[in-house]
Amino acid sequence: MTPAHLAVEMEDLPRLRELLDGGADIEEVDGELTLLQHAIDTEIDGHTQTGEPLHVDVTAYLLARGADPLASPLASGAGSALHMAQLRGHWLAVALIEAFVKRRG
Repeated sequence: MTPAHLAVEMEDLPRLRELLDGGADIEEVDGELTLLQHAIDTEIDGHTQTGEPLHVDVTAYLLARGADPLASPLASGAGSALHMAQLRGHWLAVALIEAFVKRRG
């Protein structure tokens, strides 16, 4: 796992910020997932495993940094981050991404 994907996996926003500020690619793909897709996967897994409410901390930060919620790696069967959030029931990420896309125009 790349350092940026590890930061997403650990939901370590300060480390992710440091890596992106240092030149990590916002659209980096590892394990057939972009950073944004990985964030959605991690947020869903955390909710499923702990029962804690869904959150979008990492998703929101990646969108703020320019991640494309409609990008879909060619090798990935996951579709875009938006599609992935819709399929997996991450309603909070869906609402955030839809608002982001609408405002982006």
